[in-house]
Amino acid sequence: MSTNIYVGNLTFATSSSDLQALFEEYGEVVKAQVISDRDTGRSRGFGFVEMASADAAATAMEELNGKNIDGRDLTVNQAKERSR
Repeated sequence: MSTNIYVGNLTFATSSSDLQALFEEYGEVVKAQVISDRDTGRSRGFGFVEMASADAAATAMEELNGKNIDGRDLTVNQAKERSR
């Protein structure tokens, strides 16, 4: 079962492929996406990563939460289900 992870406080220059590469150190990444503003196309400074294994996701969250990447301390935790 895959696990969805929220990643916040990204630099605006971080791309989805950068995010995927960061998380691939901890296991198989199913999908990585930096969220962008629909009007300007500019990054909104956060994204989501879906990992194939819950164990790999737990390790990644533990290792990367609070880690300084490109001068910013990341916020990494379990993504909450979006209410519609």
